[in-house]
Amino acid sequence: MAKETTLTRKSFYIDQDTLRRAKRVLRVRTDAEAIRLSLERVAEMEKFWQFMTKSRGVLKRGSLDIS
Repeated sequence: MAKETTLTRKSFYIDQDTLRRAKRVLRVRTDAEAIRLSLERVAEMEKFWQFMTKSRGVLKRGSLDIS
């Protein structure tokens, strides 16, 4: 079952060309979807880089099963 989220309305300025490119790359139709998905991916990447920094030099080649 999907995790329920609470959405909050925000107002901000954004470059229209950047938003249009993000929508195309993320394959979404609305501005809100593009912004939401972009923020989720940024948070995921930060979590990944924190893991990479912590495990630097500790993991042996082939020790992670990524299937």
